[in-house]
Amino acid sequence: MIGPEDPPPYTIINARGQAKILLVGDHVSNIIPRAFENLGLDDAVLEQHVAYDIGTRKLIHHLSQHLDAPAVLAGYSRLVVDLNRSLEDNSVMPEISDNVVIPGNQNMSDEHRNQRIHSFYTPYRKSIDMTLHRFRENNVVPAFISIHSFTPEMAGFSRPWHAGILWDKDPRIPLPLMQNLRGHTDGFNIGDNEPYSGKHPADYTIDHHAEAAGIPHVSIEIRQDLVNTENGAERWATILHDALRDVLADPELYRVWQSL
Repeated sequence: MIGPEDPPPYTIINARGQAKILLVGDHVSNIIPRAFENLGLDDAVLEQHVAYDIGTRKLIHHLSQHLDAPAVLAGYSRLVVDLNRSLEDNSVMPEISDNVVIPGNQNMSDEHRNQRIHSFYTPYRKSIDMTLHRFRENNVVPAFISIHSFTPEMAGFSRPWHAGILWDKDPRIPLPLMQNLRGHTDGFNIGDNEPYSGKHPADYTIDHHAEAAGIPHVSIEIRQDLVNTENGAERWATILHDALRDVLADPELYRVWQSL
């Protein structure tokens, strides 16, 4: 499914980063394999939020440098396979996304579906597992930070948040991070499990790789119009770095979480 001119299913940037942190970007790419013929979609659709999280690739590149942390980035659009879903979730290869019909995902055979899993989904999961394994080999419990972005308007509702912090049981990063962001001089509106929730099973990458292992973690959503330019992405990377600095400096953070 991946041709000679197509990119790999994932990339790792700043692999030698010294921080005890792993950044991940499930939805950074809007690329469709050439053989898929855009999944039957116009090019314009692939520039919209249904295809990827706008601005996140730029944001993660800058944040990776600020934190000196490695990052695993998805190679393909979530319309090919949504890497933030379990394989049991019907939206993992969506037939319709935000009212946009995806012709190339209609009436898929089991064989084709399994090929997509083998080509795109499994390599991404394994790349995260391998990176976490390297931390464990050095007796490090890393912080796991997933980066996403959200469209300013959804279903006719204007979303007021500048950013959202998604979490479920482990408060070690989310609560102080929200406090620090809300204390910023620009007076940001920071959502607590808004516009999405870390308690929802759609937050699969965190659930599977971090929460299940007790690794300190957080999922961060930034509004897309704030990070869709290089300057905006760099600004928010700086803001997040400043807000995370004291949280990540605490040596007590890097322990397996034992929920009560």
